[in-house]
Amino acid sequence: MKPDLPLDQMSTKDKLQAMEALWESLAREGDEIPSPDWHRAVIDERLRKVEAGEAEFIPLEELKARRRK
Repeated sequence: MKPDLPLDQMSTKDKLQAMEALWESLAREGDEIPSPDWHRAVIDERLRKVEAGEAEFIPLEELKARRRK
């Protein structure tokens, strides 16, 4: 079912509020949403790096700057 939302008529604030409502609803149903296999592999690899002392942690602003490049 595709929702019939007047997106072209909604303000950015209204769209963000709608997204928040969707996320809150999905969060309540979290156990019903299956996580894909590739997601488990990514999490396992990240945990392995943290435990091995190989993980790189950077400030959020630095991450944003890297993403802009």
